[in-house]
Amino acid sequence: MLNSSSPYAFKSDQPWNSRKSPVSLSVQGWLTASILAITRFATAQEALQNFMADDASAEARNSRLDSQPYTIRTGDFRLLVASSLGLDWNDNVNTTRENTEEDFILKPMAHFTASHPISRQNILTFNIGVGYDHYFNHDNYGGFRLQSGSEISLDISVKDFRVNLHDRFQYTQDPASQSSVANTARYGGFDNRAGLTVTWDLQDVLFSLGYDHQNFSSLSREFEYLDRAAELLVARAGFRVHPTLVLGAEGSGAFTGYDQKLLNDSASYSGGVYGDWHPGLKFKVQPRFGYVLYDFDQTSRSVQAVDQDSWYADLTASHQFSDVMSYSFSVGHELRLGIQSDSVEAWYFRPSFTWNLIKNLSLNMYLAYEHGKQGTSNQNAVSDETYDWFGG
Repeated sequence: MLNSSSPYAFKSDQPWNSRKSPVSLSVQGWLTASILAITRFATAQEALQNFMADDASAEARNSRLDSQPYTIRTGDFRLLVASSLGLDWNDNVNTTRENTEEDFILKPMAHFTASHPISRQNILTFNIGVGYDHYFNHDNYGGFRLQSGSEISLDISVKDFRVNLHDRFQYTQDPASQSSVANTARYGGFDNRAGLTVTWDLQDVLFSLGYDHQNFSSLSREFEYLDRAAELLVARAGFRVHPTLVLGAEGSGAFTGYDQKLLNDSASYSGGVYGDWHPGLKFKVQPRFGYVLYDFDQTSRSVQAVDQDSWYADLTASHQFSDVMSYSFSVGHELRLGIQSDSVEAWYFRPSFTWNLIKNLSLNMYLAYEHGKQGTSNQNAVSDETYDWFGG
């Protein structure tokens, strides 16, 4: 994989941030989605987004085992071993406004995907990506990482019910993965999410319930105040109104508590409607719209707790318009937890494009734009910062 990025993010009254998103040549095209994943906080909306990602993963796991590639096979056990090599260029590794420093980052990674059917309808899977980020000019910034999407998962099917038990984890260091991080090269940490999802599939009616317990531990002392635990709840009911269209309602809740008391603990709730339209085998459109509110407790010693509420919307589409080319995009509006403030409200647009050059070799391009506003910060009492964040 060859990555190149020249990121810029412009903020008012604050140092500007750097954003690097990969433009890559990958030896395994199916790795792209997890490589481009962005870590975020546990919120009601994040619980829904995690649920949608889990649903897509379940579809991939439930595909015919006979068609899945493997490196080693013993009986019903299959193990796929793959590797990738990335090279990033970051023009501002310290995410500072002045005296910027650039660097190249070499990113070798090994991917292991194992599956074993315990019975005909019960499948145990294990997926992990282990890599190392080597900075050529800043050796002290290098370190190991666990790829987003690494997991242990057990799928159980009983008549019309599907149950998924999972433990998903990642360990990353990338200050450019967050729009509200600046003046540091060491943002990141270990994120672990364990729980279960229950789906009742009645053909034309689909009910789903999900629960996760999430823990986050920062890798640096500077961001230890973000160490936290959260409980995530999701419920969805979908109705097939046409062979190609599902419409439904969704709701979620998240309850977040920080180990330290720099930011306020919160309970967040959301409710809305969604659609899932498949006009063809290679075209998918998923709109979502609803409302989200945050109830902040006054647990911080420095940030005034102010409840927040707003509408949310998202339109996600993907289209494989030829055997070798496909694109996808997400555009929307959200309210989420912040990093230097209790909350961030933002518009976003994230398009991507994939071109399968030859067998097992693809070119993946990704862009991002976000316009947001964050509330009062625990850092120097900065309030209502507005920013524009670009990446590619």
